[in-house]
Amino acid sequence: MDETFEILTLIQTGKSSVVPVVCLDRPGGDFWRGWDAYVRNSLSGRGLISPSDLALYRVTDSLQDAVQEVRDFYRNYHSSRYVEDRLVLRLHHAPDMEALERLNEAFRDILVEGRLEVSRPLPAEANEPALAHLDRLALHFNRRDVGRLRLLIDALNRLPVPATTASGIPEGGPPPDPLL
Repeated sequence: MDETFEILTLIQTGKSSVVPVVCLDRPGGDFWRGWDAYVRNSLSGRGLISPSDLALYRVTDSLQDAVQEVRDFYRNYHSSRYVEDRLVLRLHHAPDMEALERLNEAFRDILVEGRLEVSRPLPAEANEPALAHLDRLALHFNRRDVGRLRLLIDALNRLPVPATTASGIPEGGPPPDPLL
């Protein structure tokens, strides 16, 4: 329990990257469900944590569900880093314009300014050539609402995988370069 609170605190305060945290109980066990009830009732219920912070972890007694949680977390999301004052989420595929608009509407509360923007690798990322093929979503994150950031990552992971041609280019051609 101590280590679980420690990692969640590190994630919640931005001292650690958002990662999938799964509290796995034995089949039929109730240890983590009891812990979850405490977190929901005593911490979230009293306003000591944000309701969205509950998205930072999952509780299950199924090994298959635990594995699926980790797989789903990395379905589209790859990694993130700060580049100057922007958080850059690296993705296997960027949202299309319609999805980007929905995401901007749903998650504008976590932005200090501007909008979520699809991006190519930023110049400061030139030292990471192995990640150059990944799409980017750049945002001026408020560095406070990490539970909401996790919900954004979950939404990005639910995006449909774009159909591609035999050459690997999305049908309809490559997306327009948002930097032009």
